[in-house]
Amino acid sequence: MIGDWLDIGPVDQIAPGHARTLPVIGGEEIAVFHTLDNRFYALVNKCPHKQGPLSQGIVHGNVVTCPLHNWNISLKTGEALGDDEGCVPTIPLKVDAGRIYLLREAVLAKRAA
Repeated sequence: MIGDWLDIGPVDQIAPGHARTLPVIGGEEIAVFHTLDNRFYALVNKCPHKQGPLSQGIVHGNVVTCPLHNWNISLKTGEALGDDEGCVPTIPLKVDAGRIYLLREAVLAKRAA
């Protein structure tokens, strides 16, 4: 941990274009995504439509497509795109010295939710 950030591991644990999940934290599993342009994002691992596992979706650009019903979710904002409506909570994330960190306060807030 660095200050208010939780160290969740090295960046190379997630291949570009893929996601990994963190164990359930207070009932909310978190998905961490690595885009093909080498950016990282973290979201609650539930599509706003039918709670599909976003971590199993297809990552393209800064979007993930839910594997259940093809909803497109912005990795930046958590918002459903196009005609779909809904939002997935995002978790602040940073990369430092080749390691991925999640904001402790946001993770703990998911535990209390």
